[in-house]
Amino acid sequence: MFTAWYLLLLVQPLLIAAGRVDRHRMLGRAGAARAAAMVVLGCYVALVAAGRPGGFIGVRVPPLAFLTIPFLDMAVFGVLVSCAIAKRHVAQTHKRLMLIASIGPLAAAIARLPFDFIMASGPPAFFGLTDMFLLPLVAWDLATRRRLHAATLWGGLLVIASQPLRLWASGTDGWLRFAEWAVNLVR
Repeated sequence: MFTAWYLLLLVQPLLIAAGRVDRHRMLGRAGAARAAAMVVLGCYVALVAAGRPGGFIGVRVPPLAFLTIPFLDMAVFGVLVSCAIAKRHVAQTHKRLMLIASIGPLAAAIARLPFDFIMASGPPAFFGLTDMFLLPLVAWDLATRRRLHAATLWGGLLVIASQPLRLWASGTDGWLRFAEWAVNLVR
């Protein structure tokens, strides 16, 4: 499901460049449905993983606390894709929001890379490496516009600001009660 999303992310601008706006829109409708399915599937799989006896594979953080990371990942992805769909007639905003929405979920893949510094540093490393994917867009905006596009600024800030929020929320009583309740829904 997620791999197909990234393939779609590559195909869509190619369709626009080829003048195939009709196909871009057709695939866009399918992409919107895929994004909604990704949010549901991402949350469900995270709940199943958190409910396993060993929790998340290779994660030394208690499963209910770690659940904030994939849950807020899916929330941020859903918000940014929804905003991109709402702004689909404003090309510069739409494409930036779609790209930024797709950057957040990369943290899960980066966290699984077999590098000692990532394993040893945990969230600061994989969030920091994920945030680096925002830098080319920031550089592009500064080079072509001499300032950040509003979508780059606000979308990038949402991704970055959500990261410490996840870490903070993960240890709160409210989150842990919610996480326990949610995990019990899928048992």
